[in-house]
Amino acid sequence: MFKDIASYHHDLLKGQTSCDDAVTYFLNRINQQQHLNAFVEVYSEEALLRAKALDQKRIAGNQIGKLHGVVIAIKDVICYEGHKVTAASLILKDFESIYNASAVQFLLDEEAIIIGSCNCDEFAMGSSNENSVYGPTLNALDNTKVPGGSSGGSAVAVQADLCMVSLGSDTGGSVRQPADFCGIIGLKPTYGKISRHGLIAYASSFDQIGIFGKHINDVALVLEVIGKQDEFDSTMNADSTFIKVDQPENSEENKKYKIAVFNEVMHHQSLDKEIAASINITLNQLKSGGHEIVSFDFDLLEYIVPTYYVLTAAEASSNLSRYDGIRYGHRTHKEVTDLNDFYTKNRTEGFGKEVKKRIMLGNFVLSSGYYDAYYQKAQQVRKLLQDKTIEIFKTCDAIIMPTSPTTAFNIGEKKKDPIAMYLADIFTVFANLTGIPSIALPIYKHSNEMPFGIQLLTNQKDELALLQLSNILISSSNKVS
Repeated sequence: MFKDIASYHHDLLKGQTSCDDAVTYFLNRINQQQHLNAFVEVYSEEALLRAKALDQKRIAGNQIGKLHGVVIAIKDVICYEGHKVTAASLILKDFESIYNASAVQFLLDEEAIIIGSCNCDEFAMGSSNENSVYGPTLNALDNTKVPGGSSGGSAVAVQADLCMVSLGSDTGGSVRQPADFCGIIGLKPTYGKISRHGLIAYASSFDQIGIFGKHINDVALVLEVIGKQDEFDSTMNADSTFIKVDQPENSEENKKYKIAVFNEVMHHQSLDKEIAASINITLNQLKSGGHEIVSFDFDLLEYIVPTYYVLTAAEASSNLSRYDGIRYGHRTHKEVTDLNDFYTKNRTEGFGKEVKKRIMLGNFVLSSGYYDAYYQKAQQVRKLLQDKTIEIFKTCDAIIMPTSPTTAFNIGEKKKDPIAMYLADIFTVFANLTGIPSIALPIYKHSNEMPFGIQLLTNQKDELALLQLSNILISSSNKVS
């Protein structure tokens, strides 16, 4: 039914299909795949009405928007006016957004159709999509496997052809890791490239809206639409210009890239041997194609995950303090003795185990006597990482590394071992700590029949090089068995 946005628009303009046909197709797919638990809510009636209106506009000869009739799903942490947004948490049960996230508004302005909101880990805290009040999302390729997290529902929605593209959020790999587990593309842009206005905050200096798709040009087009300056987000980059990756005049097919590889990453004990071997094949192919591969020592690797969890937990403890059951959110029905008891019961009942754990950790590292030992030290490591990144990109165009140490693991496999779960983020959190853009590309298939890919990173604001080099890697992937 759907190949990519360009061919879909071609068929629409030729009268070979309609927006109504597309929405009907995806609604039927969603209904058939309900067991995957990818959606929290589906906007069936609304999506069909919008599709019919767009068909009428197009047939009347009016100019169409860049995303005319494109069927998009959004993660349940992104606000859509008049629709529920719960962050997959009981604390926000039945909460309805009173405004559109800027990214959603930009999609609607270009005539996209929002088909529903997707399941995720509670408040985007998790690497498996098992920490949701709605239950886990299942990997469509193997229902015994996790889809990755926290944006697992958004990833599965694209993986299982329940929509054309989707939006997630990426705080430490929450778009790229599920993309890797599901065999699709997952983009985390430069921090500040996409407005966070209307994105429920987890860790504000890390969070970034990301994009799932099956085609580089589709992802690039959505980034072009939503990567605009927004007065509601003061942390956005001053320069929000973006050039289409598929414009002929910007094509750099013959450019030779200088690509960095970290020795400690490629030889890390957690890295599956088959994943390492496949990436090395790709690196050799790039060399054969005239690209330069440069190895760097990266002695900060073992500090990345602790640094990430100290800083994000600290920010989460602050961001989630607003959820108290007074202004909005879950309110206990149990008898209370005083205001403090009321707050305690609301939050104890409303938040899940993982969220509570991170709130407590955040309060601990910010507390008197521990602030210098943990929080301040983590900020110093973050600065060292940023400085090292600046040095690397003075001489290199990109960095290549795995997205995840393993392919998708079994549901429940890591629930009792939080350290093992956190270490699943070891190769993705680097991009969030340094604010650089990164993309997960679906290139390989493991002997266990599950997909995995490669992670590509470029310098801040250099999404163009990221997407152009992605095209080269995907084109060469056909040579990798």
